[in-house]
Amino acid sequence: MIQTDINSTKQDAFASPTGEAEVFDAAIVGGGLAGLALSIQLAKLGYSVILLEKEQYPFHRVCGEYISMESWDFLKSLGVELEKMNVAMITGLQVSAVNGKIVNQKLPLGGFGISRYLLDHTLVQLAKTAGVSILENTKVNDIIFDTPGFTIETSQQNYRAKVAIACYGKRSNIDIKWKRPFSVAAKNKLNNYMGVKYHIKTDFPVDTIALHNFKNGYCGISKIEGDKYCLCYLTTAGNLQKSNNDIKKMEQTILSQNPHLEKIFAESEMLYNAPVTISQISFDKKEQVENHVLMTGDAAGMITPLCGNGMSMALHGSKMAAAHIHDFLQGKFSREEMEKQYRLQWQRQFAHRLITGRRIQRLFGSQWLTNCFISIVKPFPWLIRFLIKQTHGKPF
Repeated sequence: MIQTDINSTKQDAFASPTGEAEVFDAAIVGGGLAGLALSIQLAKLGYSVILLEKEQYPFHRVCGEYISMESWDFLKSLGVELEKMNVAMITGLQVSAVNGKIVNQKLPLGGFGISRYLLDHTLVQLAKTAGVSILENTKVNDIIFDTPGFTIETSQQNYRAKVAIACYGKRSNIDIKWKRPFSVAAKNKLNNYMGVKYHIKTDFPVDTIALHNFKNGYCGISKIEGDKYCLCYLTTAGNLQKSNNDIKKMEQTILSQNPHLEKIFAESEMLYNAPVTISQISFDKKEQVENHVLMTGDAAGMITPLCGNGMSMALHGSKMAAAHIHDFLQGKFSREEMEKQYRLQWQRQFAHRLITGRRIQRLFGSQWLTNCFISIVKPFPWLIRFLIKQTHGKPF
């Protein structure tokens, strides 16, 4: 479905090796969960899709690597054979306060653990099989709307598409170029975080995900495929600065104040020479459409990791975007109506979860509040189940 009727004045700028210009139905910027899942759906609908990713697959990402069961059927519909991948089925939640007090709770829906290294690689293969044109090691410098479509500017060459979707994650050079409000906001309690991830071998229940709190942060641990566990934590940039910008020192002096984390760091085998890190993480509110570009995944809105539902939100968001893009490309919607309907559906599905996540994030940023919270909720497990349900959805 690649068209070659682009305006002749732009023919040279977007010429293919055959001398014809390629105009894709959809251009997806960023190849994380949302981007890869969206590309597969659109390709299966018969559309020409190009996906541009700045890294080279497969690679590790900072991610808790826990997916709610609400995404199980959807991933299988994409072709991911989860039963054959030895993923860890997780049914229990463990939460500890900084002082070590702990509460255990069954998860209402449950989830499973799988590394992004394995899942992304699997989705890439499915996307290629479906006919998606995947460009790796390709940094996108800008996405420009110029009726009737978009120009995707990269360092190598430019591309044309009828629809453009940004799935590039938490923060990118495009956010800064467009001066999206969250990217230029003054530092506050929701926008100055860093994430750190390891894969480890350790002794921990395979059916449980734990959330261990420490001063100005929290650390999750859960089983993934094989004999590996994901250990991923979020903390403030201030904690690292207090540790002379030394991650190991921060883990020894701040994270290890929680006795559970002290034990994990002392007794686990680290499988990386160094952790995977990301900085300048923001949970501030974002818009779902910018310059006529549909934003999906973390680019549209990021839920706090302690809620454990970011991966499912990215996948669900891709399903919603695919449906609206399909209607637009079929001529059922104008571009303006597509944007409006996508924004409304996204807000209905996720806005309440994000608000709840921000409120919980503030609670767990305080050492004494976290200690008090664990002590208070321990006799009332229904309260934990209630909070979990506020940040999760139904199978889609």
